[in-house]
Amino acid sequence: RRIAYHEGGHAIVGMLTPGADPVRKVSIIPRGQALGVTLSTPEDDRFNYSEEELRAKIRVALGGRVAEEIVYGEPTTGAESDIQQVTMIARGMVQRWGMSDEVGFVTVARQDGQSLLLPGSEPASEATQELVDAEVRRIVEEEHRAVTALLTDNRHRLDALAEALLERETLDEVDAYAVAEITREAVP
Repeated sequence: RRIAYHEGGHAIVGMLTPGADPVRKVSIIPRGQALGVTLSTPEDDRFNYSEEELRAKIRVALGGRVAEEIVYGEPTTGAESDIQQVTMIARGMVQRWGMSDEVGFVTVARQDGQSLLLPGSEPASEATQELVDAEVRRIVEEEHRAVTALLTDNRHRLDALAEALLERETLDEVDAYAVAEITREAVP
């Protein structure tokens, strides 16, 4: 049951978040170390992402954990890879892509393979690393609050999707959107 809510949380957030990749399939059948899977892929090959799109990726990754918090009042270890993904994206936004006003348009991530045209950065000071950590935390906390509000407001969709997953185990794109009563074309 928890897995159905976890994957349902990823899916609902993906379906309702502007800039998120469309949900293609949702399954609670274990695969490898994953207890379930929500597959979201872009319409086209992507190489560049805007801040909005990166924040959408963070929100989708947070969806499973937040669904567990809302439904069960406590998290489980099932969100380990989601936490890694959220942290990696938020840290990249701050350290590598200049998407933090506090840190600015500089790279503070250590770079390997330095060259004249692509120099690496010098090791950041302790104060800068503390600022980076604070900015990463700020981004994640902002998106956690947004996902909590989104899933709380759409709890009926989350419940419907979780029930359908418990009944059918796997939903394709068309069925997932239909069960959640979301028209894919209408998503901003």
